[in-house]
Amino acid sequence: MNNIVICAYHNVGYRCIEELLRQGAEVSLIFTHEDSPTEEIWFQSVRELADSRGIPCLTSDINLPANVERVRALAPDFIFSFYYRTMIKQELLEIPKAGAANLHGSLLPRYRGRVPINWAVINGETETGATLHYMVAKPDAGDIIDQERIEIFFTDSAHDVFAKVTDAAVTLLSRAWPLLRAGTASRTPMDLTSGSYFGGRKPADGQISWKKNAREIYNLIRGVTHPYPGAFTYCEGTKVYIWQSWPTTGSGEPGQVVSHDPLLVGTGEGVLEIKMLQLEGEPEVTAQAFLKTRQTPITQFQEN
Repeated sequence: MNNIVICAYHNVGYRCIEELLRQGAEVSLIFTHEDSPTEEIWFQSVRELADSRGIPCLTSDINLPANVERVRALAPDFIFSFYYRTMIKQELLEIPKAGAANLHGSLLPRYRGRVPINWAVINGETETGATLHYMVAKPDAGDIIDQERIEIFFTDSAHDVFAKVTDAAVTLLSRAWPLLRAGTASRTPMDLTSGSYFGGRKPADGQISWKKNAREIYNLIRGVTHPYPGAFTYCEGTKVYIWQSWPTTGSGEPGQVVSHDPLLVGTGEGVLEIKMLQLEGEPEVTAQAFLKTRQTPITQFQEN
């Protein structure tokens, strides 16, 4: 059982395809996505990988009737989904002889749903990982094949964690694929009652609430900093992105500037040192460089 159809995007998709090819898998067809003009493309291209390996690749939705028939005609042993952004319909899941499996960036059943790595950092988790599981009609709910854990350090950004999870995904797939091919991989039913589900995030969700404590605000900032849209606040009516910060002890009213050197801002509990920031439409600078450009001292950051 070695004939595969793959749905993939992003670094996880790219690296997992590379691993399967390294192990001699026969990839008959790849589905991926067109890059969005509104998204910062910082990751590797699955389409370029497919082209370089001579593998047919489509950017149209796998669920389209014509694509369903293409997959049916290929009669694959497996369908894999590696960070593909579209739910794969049941009629497709029923085609592969040995099943359809998805790689998810969390330790399922925790953090089912969208952008699990960002959510894990925002929520201050100390570990996450990668899970390979069978796909069913319900998202991120099928039997678990295998998992690989990684540690989240307090200094990690979501980008740092994404790199760790990508490596974990490759490690996981390297040991799972021989077992899947041999028909000896394990299946552990997923207990959804012990898990959690999170939806997608929009740029607007990065607005800072200064009433939260300093650690929570810090976690938000590192959870959506580069290459993601960023956490933001307002100063004198102007939108300000905060790209780097650090929580520390002290007190001050939420949003109140309590020090200029270093730049410390009061929160619901503790204070937040702002290290790197950016006025909308201007270059990113250090907090001290930003303060030197001001005609009058800053006294407050606000929500809109």
